[in-house]
Amino acid sequence: MRSIELDIDTSGRRVVDVTDRLRAFAAEMSDDGLLHVFVPHATAGVALMETGAGSESDLEELLERLLPRDDRYAHRHGSIGHGGDHLLPVIVSPSLTLPVLDGDIALGTWQSVVIVDPNRENNIRRLRLSFVPA
Repeated sequence: MRSIELDIDTSGRRVVDVTDRLRAFAAEMSDDGLLHVFVPHATAGVALMETGAGSESDLEELLERLLPRDDRYAHRHGSIGHGGDHLLPVIVSPSLTLPVLDGDIALGTWQSVVIVDPNRENNIRRLRLSFVPA
């Protein structure tokens, strides 16, 4: 097994495409196996989605409806609405496991891997990638 950690800057963005970074790591493996992707944060997750056709803003709007930025949350440290950020990993998992074939992640035609990060109090997210050969 081989693992690396990357720092991802999410400044000003709630949805950040990390597919190219995952592909670069998988290419170094040049083998079949599984790629585990994990964000070790209480207010971020990783997801598969189509990017570049408006889905990012649709996801942001959906999260705003599901987890409004107001003072309704019992978890109240930080800025108003930050309690909702802590509920995100219940909706968007903090991890994914992806197949790797011949050194490339086997995604569908329109699938990309994104970090979902509504928390504006922390703009640098750690991304852990672990490759397990077949």
